[in-house]
Amino acid sequence: MAGKPVRPSNAIDQTRRMLSLVTYLRERPGARIEDVARAFGITEDELVSDLDVLPMCGTSFRGGDLLDIDTDGERIWWHNPAALGAEAAEPLRLAADEATALLVAARAVATLPGLRESDRQALLRATAKVETAAGEAAGASSRLSVTFESEGGVFADVDRAIAERRRLWIRYYSPARDEVTEREIDPIRLVSVGHTYVEAWCRRSEARRTFRLDRVAEIRILDEPSAPPEVELRDLSEGLVQPAAEDPEVVVEVAPGGRWVAEYYPHDSAEELPDGGLRIILRTPDPASLRRLALRLGRDGRIVEPHELADSARQAAREALAAYDGVEAAG
Repeated sequence: MAGKPVRPSNAIDQTRRMLSLVTYLRERPGARIEDVARAFGITEDELVSDLDVLPMCGTSFRGGDLLDIDTDGERIWWHNPAALGAEAAEPLRLAADEATALLVAARAVATLPGLRESDRQALLRATAKVETAAGEAAGASSRLSVTFESEGGVFADVDRAIAERRRLWIRYYSPARDEVTEREIDPIRLVSVGHTYVEAWCRRSEARRTFRLDRVAEIRILDEPSAPPEVELRDLSEGLVQPAAEDPEVVVEVAPGGRWVAEYYPHDSAEELPDGGLRIILRTPDPASLRRLALRLGRDGRIVEPHELADSARQAAREALAAYDGVEAAG
């Protein structure tokens, strides 16, 4: 596999890379995956992820206008490079629904908090040109609006902080501890693994941490420069949670109804039990976070070791049951 990225990547960096990738691949039919990944300073898995997106790009969403790019696992093949050639350079004509969707999305993005003013002005100029070109087709878009959920604003602020190399202040909800904490972080990169996260150096814990954007209750871009220590970027293609060998070991036993744990949690081993369940050995830097897993499993599982965590999980279960009984009695 190719080496790790040499610098942090964000959404804008990835977009620029993919635009360059189109030109690069057009000039190199049958290019080898390892060579392309090395040229762009990314891992082969990251390159394949980009290649999965490119077939959804083109001059329009009509069949022959989309990029027909695929790979056999070793080489990359572009089957219709003429789709972006001079012979395809016809004036862009938007259907009414395409113009409406584009204009509504553009106006919504222009309202995002945290968007750099230069980017906002460029977007508004482009929107005005599309409105002129679309003519009457643009009329419907003025009657529609889109409101982004809070994560959109957080994403914009994080993306801006990364681009401007500035520190962030956040209020963050930790479900494992059921608490909201305030902390300053030096953002490193945005990553998407099921949800969108920011990988950052946390000044509160003085360690690298990963924060899920939809759990950020409040965010501010600070004037202090962002100066995270030099860290090796992890390959997240195997998932966000990748325990280290030195992390504490936890033993969980599950009944047949809890076998899903072995599918969702990275683990060292999963031994079959006589009743059809599993004895699972896994590692985690924060064993206390598994108490929620124990509560979720209920009768389908229990924490066996370490004993302190097992006792804590049982106590949490008793407290949850007592709270439930209290609500029932009040009703």
